Amino acid sequence: MSKAVPQGPVFDFRLAMGLLGILLAAMLSGLNSRIVGLALLDVQGAMHMSHDIASWMDTLYSAGELAAMPFASWFAITFSLRRFHIAMLAGVIVIGIFLPFIHHPCAMYAARLLQGIFSGALIPLLMMSALRFLPPPIRLHGLALYALTATFSPNVALWLTGAIISNLHDWRWIFWEVVPLGLLSAGLVYYGIPKMPPALPRLKQANWMGLVIGVSGLICLAIGIGQGSRLDWFNSPVIQAAFFAGSGLLLLFGISEWFHPAPFVRFQLLAKRNIGIGFIIFFFMLIAMTTAVGFPASILQQLHHLKVEQTASLGLIVGLPQLILGSVIAILLYQKWVDARVIFIIGLLLMATASGLASFITHEWKMQEFVLIECLYALGMPMAIVCLLFMSTSVVVPSEGPFLSGIINTLRSLGTLAGSALIGQFLSDSTRTNQLYMLDEASGWRAMPGTDVTSAVANLFTREATIIAASDIFVFFAGLFLILVPLVMCLQYIPAPVMQNTAVNKPKES
Repeated sequence: MSKAVPQGPVFDFRLAMGLLGILLAAMLSGLNSRIVGLALLDVQGAMHMSHDIASWMDTLYSAGELAAMPFASWFAITFSLRRFHIAMLAGVIVIGIFLPFIHHPCAMYAARLLQGIFSGALIPLLMMSALRFLPPPIRLHGLALYALTATFSPNVALWLTGAIISNLHDWRWIFWEVVPLGLLSAGLVYYGIPKMPPALPRLKQANWMGLVIGVSGLICLAIGIGQGSRLDWFNSPVIQAAFFAGSGLLLLFGISEWFHPAPFVRFQLLAKRNIGIGFIIFFFMLIAMTTAVGFPASILQQLHHLKVEQTASLGLIVGLPQLILGSVIAILLYQKWVDARVIFIIGLLLMATASGLASFITHEWKMQEFVLIECLYALGMPMAIVCLLFMSTSVVVPSEGPFLSGIINTLRSLGTLAGSALIGQFLSDSTRTNQLYMLDEASGWRAMPGTDVTSAVANLFTREATIIAASDIFVFFAGLFLILVPLVMCLQYIPAPVMQNTAVNKPKES
């Protein structure tokens, strides 16, 4: 049964420019997170930091980003989208300008945490705006643009980091890269997003205690995940406290929001099949997708002592096609004969194939051996993500869009953070285990008269142990992609969207 949708502002060139500004800001947020992380060694050297201090910069930014995502849409509605978006963007730019001049660790930590909060608030506003402003005939293209924050920005960041390091010859541009794109975005948002009155009475109704509990819990959880590998996980009192506090606080937050009459996050949406199951798939898919570009680039850098800029083409192979492929998938989903679940499964199978091919890595592999693998990732990512967004957003009414945006973006940030931590720990443990096994074998060989284990042989063992560990990781994540396929078949079938501005079909839950 069709249900009338309230008419918003007429979609025209001016509004299109405003949405472009919101898209640029969301992409800027993703780039800012990845570039600083990729260039952490350069920042560490230029600012005379220890490795421990530098690692906290990255972790606290991710913590702030994660903490802001569930609440950003609520604040955008309360203070008006244009006003809130420009304020958050201004915070990212101003902090980015002054960050290179902050040398006290505590001040640096506070600045990166705050910048992460401002930056994390920008990404959910993109999905919220696409659902609010775009009419049904082009709404899927808006969701495809949102998918760029997961498929384009993180991958192109590898190339952009290399370009900054090799061409600008000033490490401060690692932080300043937010300025030109941020100013352009702010101008487009100011010009194109319509003025809307704030809804300040909502401030009296909000669950402020829940907000404090939720933000604290997410920050603790992000710290536990981000610093777990470096501090040896639960052997560290810091990590124990972070996970214990984070899980407890988030449980209280969930209970508080569930029963509050005006929640920031509507957890009841997870009862819808395409959202509950779909978001489980999304979380684990994001973890597995961390093997697409960053991990192969890191392995090549270790094996052949390459610089970041020398592996940048891997990111471009995956990232650049996303500018087109997302809309191609959207066009497919508008065809009545297409089942989004089938396209979704094909995407997962392509990424599983890519991971499986990468598991044959040897010490002789260089950039060219990864070209086919990265092309398969480039095709599979938009097929999976755009289909997931289509099937999850199709089972909510427009008023639930901001709640959906907050949940999916929180999972997006958490999945990426967990994926990086899991790969780092897996690689470290597996490499150490394989290396010890080889050294143990070499000890017996060394006991033979006239033989010795030189440093060159020890380096050879380290290289081979790393290759075996990388192969195991690719096999593991290929299996994870395959495990997700049956879950996709459990999702509710969603027909192609109705091509009118006045009505949409909301499928019945079954």
